[in-house]
Order: sequence, then structure tokens, then C-alpha cells
Amino acid sequence: MTRAPASTTSAAVPISRLERVLRSGRFAVTAELDAPDSADPADVYKNALVLAEVCDAINATDGSGANCHMSSLSCCALLTRAGYEPVLQVSCRDRNRIAMQGDLLGAAALGVRNVLCLTGDDVTNGDQPEAKRVFDFDSIQLLQVARTMRDTGVFLSGRKLSTPPRLFLGAAENPFAPPYDWRPRRLAKKVAAGAQFIQTQYCFDVPMFERFMRGVRDLGLHERVFMLVGVGPLRSVKAAEFMRTRVPGVWIPGAIMERLKKTPPKQQREEGIQICVEIIQQVRQIAGVHGVHVMAYRQEETVAEIIQRAGLFPRRASAAMPAAPASELSLTDVPFV
Repeated sequence: MTRAPASTTSAAVPISRLERVLRSGRFAVTAELDAPDSADPADVYKNALVLAEVCDAINATDGSGANCHMSSLSCCALLTRAGYEPVLQVSCRDRNRIAMQGDLLGAAALGVRNVLCLTGDDVTNGDQPEAKRVFDFDSIQLLQVARTMRDTGVFLSGRKLSTPPRLFLGAAENPFAPPYDWRPRRLAKKVAAGAQFIQTQYCFDVPMFERFMRGVRDLGLHERVFMLVGVGPLRSVKAAEFMRTRVPGVWIPGAIMERLKKTPPKQQREEGIQICVEIIQQVRQIAGVHGVHVMAYRQEETVAEIIQRAGLFPRRASAAMPAAPASELSLTDVPFV
């Protein structure tokens, strides 16, 4: 079992249920809930219900791919009302420092405890490329500000907070983007800035990820931050080719592509799931890995199957999603084990 990193927060006890799971030494599972193109909260609950039975926390994406969807903050508010454990994603692409600090306070007031700090994809990757970029901060600067608000109780301006936000801070990392030798050192900067957990880009190349983790261990970072490896199913050869060529930062090796190409079209979805399961089982054996982060775009229903087949289920006591938004539910109404 990978030893839990030493605490990097001033809190005497874990701030969130996700942090509690990680600090217990259990192999954690998080997953992404793709924010809907809808104003109906039922669309959030429908997807969350599928994920919550097999995950320790649910990420609400923030304009992923530089496309507009329901905001991460709103999705997290809905998840919290229903008793689920959300991870707020904050992208620096769309907000300045005033807005982001306000969002962190608002999220904490709503009961959101986990925050993933992201720089954000450039708007040229989305369907509104004429949108104005903000990028007042990058993810490292945002981590520093969030940690300062939490630990010293002040805004970036130095103005005092009456009640600091209690937050478990995370960041993203891509071990598969050049220059590869520099990636562990980039991770070290995020840890120094305040990152307590890391969710990586999709891992389809386990040997490359193993080399990255050797660098992480050489720097002693595996003892300072929780590492969750990004994984996900490939629907088909066509989907894999799209991700490989059109999604920034995604690397899919030729061996995976050939394996899918040799699979009959009607069986490619099943093969993609099996590849994902095998990757989870392999990365789980790598020293310094504390969990996986499952990204299954518009395939939430496959996450449970993947987690079950990878041997990571059951994860928690069964709990039914409320039939309607339940504002009276507290964060402790749905226990995680």
C-alpha cells in the first residue's frame, strides 16, 4: 500500500471526504461529471447518480475543451445539496483574480471542500474561438492564492477574511507532454504552491507514466502529494484518432491504436473498456500512485462497469439519489467507506 503523504494543510483533520479516503491509504476513485447543456438540475443528478455509487468524489468540469456548459460551481452546489462529494474545477482562462477568489469563498460557503486549479484550454480549441481570453492567473498562481486564503485568512490584496475557506487543493499534470524530463519538476512547482492532490491527463502509455513516476519519487513528491492517474475508455478507433489528433495533451501510443484497429467495429467499445481496466490494474501497482481519475465523456454509465471490472468495487454503502433536490441534506448524509 502506498503511504499517504504528510499533511500539507493547517487543518488538524481532513477537510473533505476525498481527503479522508486518501489519507486512510485506500486507493481512491474520482470521476468527471460532464456539465450538461441544460438549466435542468435533473440532468446533473441523473449523471451523478451513476457515478456516486462507485466514486469517492465527482469532478464538475469547468468549460472543458473551451466549450460552454453549466458552470462547475452550479453543478457542485447541486451535488452538495444531494449529499455527494464534489470537486470544483476552476479554470483561469475565463475569470480574473477577483472573480476566482469570490468563487472560492462562495464554493466553501456552499459546502464544497475540494478544488482543482486549472489554467484551462485555449479558446481556439472550443466552439467560440472569438471569446476573449483572461488568464489573469495560471494554475500555480491560483493554487498560491487559494492556499493563502485558507491558511492565512487574507485575500491577495491583504484584506482579512472573517472566515477563511476550508479547501483541499488539487491541480492537474500531464506526464505525456514534452519535455518529458521537465514534467516532475513542473509538478514540484505545483506542490510547492499548495497542491495536495493531482489528477493527471489520460494515461494510455503505462511505461511512459512509470518513467514519470520515477522522477516524481526521485524528487520525493510521492510523499508530499496524492497522485490520481487519469484513465478513460475509448469508444472506437475513430474516437481514439480524434482524441489523439484533436484533444490537446492526449497521447495514445501506436500499440493501443493497432489493438483497436484489429478489433471488429462492433466490439471496439468493449475493447476500449478492457484496455482501461488493464491500465487501472497496471498503474495501481506503481509506487506513489494513490488512485485513479476516470474520464468517460458522455459515458458515465460505463464508469461503474470499469471500476467493478478493475476490482475497485464496492467502495461505499449504497445510497439512493433523492427524487428531487434536497437542500436539507448535509455533507454527512451519504457516508463514504
